[in-house]
Amino acid sequence: MKKRLLLLLLFPLFVSVHAQQLSPRQLYPGLFEEVQLGRVYADNKTFVDALPKESPEAIMQAYAQQKNKAGFQLKAFADTYFLPPTAATTLYRSNVAAGLRAHIDTLWSVLARPADTGGQFSSLVPLPHPYIVPGGRFREVYYWDSYFTMLGLQESGQTTLIRHILNNFTYLIGKYGFVPNGNRTYYLTRSQPPFFSLMVGLLAQSQGDTTMVRYQAPLLREYAYWMAGADSLAVGQANRTVVKMPSGQVLNRYWDASDQPREESYAEDVTAARESKQPAAVFYRNVRAAAASGWDFSTRWFDESGQLASIQTINLVPVDLNCLLYNLEKTLARTYELQGNTEEARRYQQKAAGRKKAIQAYCWDKKAGWFMDYNWVLGQRSAIRTLAGVYPLTFNLATPKQARQVAAGLQKDFLKPGGLLTTLNASGQQWDAPNAWAPLQYMAIRGLENYRQRELAGTVASRWVALNSNVFRQTGKLLEKYNVVNTTLEAGGGEYPLQDGFGWTNGVLLKLMNDYKLADKEAVRKPK
Repeated sequence: MKKRLLLLLLFPLFVSVHAQQLSPRQLYPGLFEEVQLGRVYADNKTFVDALPKESPEAIMQAYAQQKNKAGFQLKAFADTYFLPPTAATTLYRSNVAAGLRAHIDTLWSVLARPADTGGQFSSLVPLPHPYIVPGGRFREVYYWDSYFTMLGLQESGQTTLIRHILNNFTYLIGKYGFVPNGNRTYYLTRSQPPFFSLMVGLLAQSQGDTTMVRYQAPLLREYAYWMAGADSLAVGQANRTVVKMPSGQVLNRYWDASDQPREESYAEDVTAARESKQPAAVFYRNVRAAAASGWDFSTRWFDESGQLASIQTINLVPVDLNCLLYNLEKTLARTYELQGNTEEARRYQQKAAGRKKAIQAYCWDKKAGWFMDYNWVLGQRSAIRTLAGVYPLTFNLATPKQARQVAAGLQKDFLKPGGLLTTLNASGQQWDAPNAWAPLQYMAIRGLENYRQRELAGTVASRWVALNSNVFRQTGKLLEKYNVVNTTLEAGGGEYPLQDGFGWTNGVLLKLMNDYKLADKEAVRKPK
């Protein structure tokens, strides 16, 4: 009880600490908006990642003196006072003839970053240990990306680097009370899907159960972040990340502490807000919450119109998020079991059991044969089937009958020549058809294996590996996302061009190739 009280007392401190680290918009008021809305750089993320050549005070003083003078050019000013970043893989050229495994092995060093020394006035939040970046425009660590990258690092025998990444997240939890979306000042208002407990479990596979106990404190702190405010909620109310359901059970939603346009996509958000009937602050909060989910963007978060203007992320209780928190509760219970603390172990087991029951009650749609998100404002399940519906299988929350129904739905509707669709909606958004993403392929395959749907799991794995391999042979790259319907076309959608590198693609690909004994094109089902 004393430990729980201490965490609750410290939570406001965690929240206030990051407010002291100013983001680019806070450092360069006025100039920031002019640069972003004026499209000085094609990608709004370029400016927020740029390194200032002088102090913010000196830059703002120069801007005030020059901006109203005849002949003033904003691009020239930005070039004078800021050094734009370069992509992580800009200078790297792969040797296609050496094959996929050699490519991935080389990319670990290309995408690796040493411990940060902390450049003054940079938006980068320094980390004390080495880490892996995704690649392309993503020049910093990302929370949920890192778990899937770790799968490949594990296959490559890079346990030390896995531990470094995990310790970086432990550091961030200690500093902010949660793992931010990424280590940038403009990401300090939100987290991402909570995969920390899975990362701990991954390291424990090679270093034993004592690993789980060693990371108990950061696991508890992350749980405190996600559950903050739960005890004071009335039924039908929500506060930040928590929602109290009609049954009295608390479930969770994605959330961002800010209601302003995202700094890294400022122009896109300002433009999109003009098309929405929502108050701008509500629209921005929904957009940011979708970014916290990692699914930015998808019709999963929209109303029946299927338009971004209708985004309603904070109205939804996402099935995948609550499965991840179920795993966190189970992991915490295990850490207490290992310590011989049966009372606390039982308490977290009960929390997990309550969440499992609620996921079944609110997210399972018997008619659709699918696990759906739940709209707590409307009091009804979403009508949109998405690949997030496999998470209850991944975490063994589904009944055998439910798993068979989900597998049938995957086979009938989601399975395409290159793998599994993200949703069935071809909206133009990047987290919709015809696109597919490595992390969701992996979670689906793992869930299918859990319920002995091995033939389908092997089919998904072999199609995904074949697609990745074919694109690599043609381009020399592994990409952020893929078109699984027409495998000769690039994946589209999103607010930026298709990126290569790519951390989580590399990790999942190597894991599947090893698990299923897959060569570049040929599939052999994983032996059991």
